[in-house]
Amino acid sequence: MSTERHLTAWLKTKAPGELRDLLAGAGYVSDGGVSPRDLARLLLQYPVALTALNSCTLPEIEALSAVAWLAARQHGDPPSHYWHGHDPGDRAVPRADVVRLLAGSDPGARADAEAVLDGLAGKVLVLPPYGESVVVPNAVHLHLTDAAGLGRPAAELMSAHFNAPEVHRIAGALGLAKAGTREVAQRNVLAVLTDQARVRELLAVGPAAAREWLANIAGNGARVQTRVFKNDAYTAKSSFRAAGSADANTEWLAARGLLLPTGAHDVAEVPIEVVTAVLGEPRARFHPRPPSPPLNLPDISGADGSAQAAALAAVSQLDRLIAACAVQPPSIRKSGGLAVRDTKRLAKTLGLSEEITRFWLDLTVEAGLLGAHAEPVPRPKGHRGKLPEPVMTLLPTSAYDEWRTGRTEERLVRIIVEWASVDAIFTYTADQDGTPVALTEPHHPFAVGVRSAVLEALAALPPGKGTGPDALPYLIARATWHRPHHAADMPDMTGCMTATLREAELLGVVARGALTQPGHALLDLLRASGPSEPSTDALVAALAGMLPAPQVTAYFQADLTAVVRGAPEAALADLLDGMADRESEGHAVVWRFSPASVRHALDRGHDATDLLERLAAVAEAPLPQPFEYLIKDVGRVHGRMRVVRSGCCIRSDDETLIDELAGTRALRALGLRKIAPTVLISSVGEAETLTALRAAGHTPVLEAETGATVVERTATRRANLA
Repeated sequence: MSTERHLTAWLKTKAPGELRDLLAGAGYVSDGGVSPRDLARLLLQYPVALTALNSCTLPEIEALSAVAWLAARQHGDPPSHYWHGHDPGDRAVPRADVVRLLAGSDPGARADAEAVLDGLAGKVLVLPPYGESVVVPNAVHLHLTDAAGLGRPAAELMSAHFNAPEVHRIAGALGLAKAGTREVAQRNVLAVLTDQARVRELLAVGPAAAREWLANIAGNGARVQTRVFKNDAYTAKSSFRAAGSADANTEWLAARGLLLPTGAHDVAEVPIEVVTAVLGEPRARFHPRPPSPPLNLPDISGADGSAQAAALAAVSQLDRLIAACAVQPPSIRKSGGLAVRDTKRLAKTLGLSEEITRFWLDLTVEAGLLGAHAEPVPRPKGHRGKLPEPVMTLLPTSAYDEWRTGRTEERLVRIIVEWASVDAIFTYTADQDGTPVALTEPHHPFAVGVRSAVLEALAALPPGKGTGPDALPYLIARATWHRPHHAADMPDMTGCMTATLREAELLGVVARGALTQPGHALLDLLRASGPSEPSTDALVAALAGMLPAPQVTAYFQADLTAVVRGAPEAALADLLDGMADRESEGHAVVWRFSPASVRHALDRGHDATDLLERLAAVAEAPLPQPFEYLIKDVGRVHGRMRVVRSGCCIRSDDETLIDELAGTRALRALGLRKIAPTVLISSVGEAETLTALRAAGHTPVLEAETGATVVERTATRRANLA
């Protein structure tokens, strides 16, 4: 019976929920029901198997490599097109042989090997039901046959990578009689290399250092990097380097065929027959336990407070960043990415480094809170040609309006989950010489796997302990154990790991080198698999438990600052942002009031009495007198002059002020002209006139033709492109 029919019959015994879970374990999510036959075909497909391989731990990869190696020894190497149209059941191997190859006779290691094979069935990388045999998908045979670290047969290596002169040279070094042909010489050499007794005799008379070096290579994957062979890129053949390898032990082994070329540049391999002669029964590498944390790790007292401050700062900075983009949208370059000058401007506005500003920009775009917007180009009157391309800017999306009104923990969850699932490490820059640009970070296909592995490594730390710079090698080793495929293929693992930890700290997922409670909840979320999206309720609860309740009051101080201890409620933040400038944030947020900030509030249509009443309503104690003096003083002079729309005119009941404006050198660009004791006319429009007057330190307001004050409000704009 074919593997597909075997698998279909077995799947028919499963409930629908179990079938969906099998798909999820293989990395394939389906919303609807799948028939057992269709599911069997799907699970045998090449891409599904590769997806499951990418999520394997080191012992799982080692077990699958052992299966593939045994299958190659028993059935021969699979052809390159083996994944298509071939039944994987044709390459079944005995389960007992797999366990023996991984664990030998060690009872504990054998139990670990059995457990790993059982776990692989949940990912459909060991195909049930075959009883005493192990069958794996064709993708495993194609990708892992050479990964077991046991070496290939000497005959295969010599035939593939040596010409006749090298074979005759090895025969001579072994003291064999000169042969007339390459075939005879190779047969004679193989007779020695495949005879365990003769190999041991050869090693016994050789240098002790060479024997130790051979045992080291054989016990650590059978391959070694060396320059003893020179490769021909066109023929895939190798020859001995005339200059040698600068390693006498390696040269002694290679000269006698105990170390043979692999075809890869500067890589040699110990044949399996020699490995067996040196080690006895072959043993594949098998690491069922992850690396243990180092000793003397630092304590993490105060980590909860650091995480709380980081989480509060993250929400505040994100909110202010998006608000700043709404007021003055940054430009998107035609070549892609955000204009560097706009990133610098935003960083200065927020009081953040450019690196963190780029991180928040990238993350908010990924989360759908900011999006590209095409500014329409108006067609000039009489213009019939092609209009220029629309100017692209970055604006808040409609999703931001909903996000803005949510609870603090809910708002942060959206950002954290997006960070955990994005295929990029935003703060990692491979090109240190170039200028980093927001919204252009390269795609990292293994970023999600490495990020998950980093959290796994931190979760294994003893309670109350964190990591420092000295623990980075442990984190890399542990991450590699959890996601060997991802870590091995990630360029500059140290740089990527450091950037990942930094980003996690900015979000409150990691603090002082340790996983926080939200970090543990996020790891559980990443571990979860199922037919539908896993719930974020646990992460929301963890954040809610860490963050203080939103504050609805502020403490006003005589130095004209307002302090909110914790996260301000959105309405309170809007009120204070509209009247003052933020100075700092973290465990507490501090605003500073000034004449300019109060004037901005009055420009938006409020009066001094209204502002004082609104501040008093949110004050924890009576407002200090300096606040009353400041707001009343600014309110007293606010609107003493009026900019009239028709004209544009400037009017004021204060004739002295009118004379002063007419003679101010800083306002000459306005072309001011006095037409009445209380009226000036300007040669430019109302907006430019208002801007110039305010820049000169005055406090004008805009007046309609009816005489009513016009409240200046920034129009709400949202991105028109997803």
